[in-house]
Amino acid sequence: MNGRFAPLLQKRGTIEDPSRVIITASVAGIGVGTLGKNATYGYSASKAAVIHLGKNLAVELGPRHILVNMIAPGFFPSKMANELIKMTGGFEELAAGNPSRKLGRPEDIAGLVVFLSSRASAHVNGAVITVDGGEVHGRTPMKVIEAPESKAKL
Repeated sequence: MNGRFAPLLQKRGTIEDPSRVIITASVAGIGVGTLGKNATYGYSASKAAVIHLGKNLAVELGPRHILVNMIAPGFFPSKMANELIKMTGGFEELAAGNPSRKLGRPEDIAGLVVFLSSRASAHVNGAVITVDGGEVHGRTPMKVIEAPESKAKL
């Protein structure tokens, strides 16, 4: 980041309209991820590392008029998450356990990206913004997800 991209971002950024870096992480990097046979230890650790990297970059690049913020989505129906959603009881059950009673939609993240890219966020730096309907804050201990015996064996 500092070697190739930072000089370009610094050239464009001003104190009134800084350049922006938006990093997509995950709520898995904030709270405890999936446990059990289908545990996501590596995924959770990598997302926590990305969040910490972003915070460090925010402090390092902020004085150069480059803002760095992180988006931490929760469960959104996607190719990656759909199988895990099914293992946790399905879309309806997962949505029912969310304080907002729904799963995320693409426009939930799109609106946040528009905000973080706009002058309205010119004083937001180093923030980790969860987009999960409040689940990470209202979460009871994470379920242990057991795979059906016929599908996965360790």
